[in-house]
Amino acid sequence: MDQETAARFDRIEHITAALAEERRKDREEYKALWRDTQRHIEELAEQGRRTERRIEQLAGEMNDLAEQTAARFRETDERFRELAAAGKATEERIAN
Repeated sequence: MDQETAARFDRIEHITAALAEERRKDREEYKALWRDTQRHIEELAEQGRRTERRIEQLAGEMNDLAEQTAARFRETDERFRELAAAGKATEERIAN
């Protein structure tokens, strides 16, 4: 093999080695990106679960408040009916 051919093979080996190293670095970068993406997905999933739990908690609190409000309306309505009956009785006494 002559000098020129040997030099060409050396250059080809050098280029091939550089390409192989570049691909290795790319693979490592892709793996790191994949791991980072998976971590972000897990964080978002956990955040979604926390949000869902909080919404359930707030829904329960809203239901409790709605029940309390309905009970107060019933009490107020009952008291209003009692006052209306007392007012009617008073009007009847005045009229007689």
